[in-house]
Amino acid sequence: MPAVAGIAVFLVLLYKYLLFPILLSPLAKIPNAHFTSCISPAWIYWKRYKGLETRTIHAAHQRLGSIVRLAPNELSVDCVDGGIRTIYGGGFEKPEWYPNVFANFGVPNMFSITRNKPHSIRKRMISNVYSKSYLQSSPQMHKLSETLLFDRYLPIIHTAATKGTYIDVYELNFAVAMDFITAYVFGLDNGSNFLEDVQYRKHWLGLYQSRKVYEFWPQELPKVTSFLSKVSINVVPQYVDAANLELEDWCLKLCEKAAAVQSQKATGTSGPDDEANNTISTVYTQLSQSLDSPFAKSSPLDPPPPPADLSIASEMLDHSLAGHQTSGITLTYLMHELSQRPALQAYLRTELLTLSPPLKYPKSFHPSIPAPNSIDALPLLSAIMTETLRLHVALPGPQPRLTPDKPSMPTTLAGYTNIPGGVRVSAQPYSLHRNPEVFPEPEKWRPERWLEEDENGEMSRWFWAFGSGGRGCIGRWFALQEMKVLVAAIYTNYTTSIVDDEGIEQVEANATGPRGKKLVLKFERV
Repeated sequence: MPAVAGIAVFLVLLYKYLLFPILLSPLAKIPNAHFTSCISPAWIYWKRYKGLETRTIHAAHQRLGSIVRLAPNELSVDCVDGGIRTIYGGGFEKPEWYPNVFANFGVPNMFSITRNKPHSIRKRMISNVYSKSYLQSSPQMHKLSETLLFDRYLPIIHTAATKGTYIDVYELNFAVAMDFITAYVFGLDNGSNFLEDVQYRKHWLGLYQSRKVYEFWPQELPKVTSFLSKVSINVVPQYVDAANLELEDWCLKLCEKAAAVQSQKATGTSGPDDEANNTISTVYTQLSQSLDSPFAKSSPLDPPPPPADLSIASEMLDHSLAGHQTSGITLTYLMHELSQRPALQAYLRTELLTLSPPLKYPKSFHPSIPAPNSIDALPLLSAIMTETLRLHVALPGPQPRLTPDKPSMPTTLAGYTNIPGGVRVSAQPYSLHRNPEVFPEPEKWRPERWLEEDENGEMSRWFWAFGSGGRGCIGRWFALQEMKVLVAAIYTNYTTSIVDDEGIEQVEANATGPRGKKLVLKFERV
């Protein structure tokens, strides 16, 4: 009997882990990115752990086509029709991959919420203050843009240009992006001042970057990570936990400052000049008021919601972290590309000088900044921005989703039918942006491609820097408005040239900055 039982167990294991995934699984007909992909996720886990995932998946698509199998229950697609339109436009929900890392304070935010319905409720609470029309007409956005440009950012560049010193714009761009997003979220007086507080900026960025290399364990192997910690094996160092706690505490203090101002306004104890004093916390106020509304109340059948203050803080921290990093990376690569092309800088400056008023510095030349829609309408500036986002997208890697569990309506992707529910599927901007049939010479930075006729809108369909569908990036228009006014202000007044770009190639990670963590430029007055 023991022998029979042993044989039975062996046969069951043989069927489950070899015969079924290799021959009988609905995914068996999909090309394997690696010969072990059909029986084990070890290969793709190793690539992720080593920071080689994005380019490895891209190479697999180049060899095997628009859909590949990465693991027994994981697929990657590289197409629009039957790919991103189905997955991201079709409402596929997020896996636990997101809250495992992006749920600040242990509380889900809009980005890390896995289910579509609660995500939709949260998005409706704040989407209006991130809409293009709202941002372009917002007095607060206008005020903070003017203040950050003329009182903080441009003086730093002007001093360097005057003294002939150089600037590491990689760190500076993180600083200005953080000051922009926290000024909008918490109010200009309540937000960060990374541009001027250099010592704290370096400390904060050190905390933030110390976490990034250890995201693999809780994100991909949460159960293994938890088990190992219980037996005193910490694959994530304790200083990473300490860094997370300090970053959360930083955000809580900003929330408390914004809440205090909001309370004063509600009780009529604020001063008459509060609006002029830049205390308007646009996003914080919008979310806190929405959470208090009847619309936000949960059903008695729903699990109890987390405390409102932690829900707000988790959301605000997510906006701050994402907003500073992606914009900082994009601005760095845009300036790197332009710094290699002095003639293109001159063409851009000619276009920028058509703005009324032009963004001349010092501010005394002109008391205000141009209307955001006039900056947004500049074709060469838009082409430079879009091409940078295409070739140097800050988040180039996979954006995973789960196929819906609907046995009567199995999923079809890239022509393959009967894909069951619960399969992890993803696309990545890195690959979509390198389709040579859509983007000729895809590895070359050619902004002029966006000034040419886009036949049938193909380039726009394949451009995926901000995702797509109901869970696309809510901060898209904020980021574009912020970055365009910054670039316009720089190249209206200065030229840039490269001093040190060693290690400028992008690393592979969730967010990909330069491997050398620097870009040193020389600014000269024009």
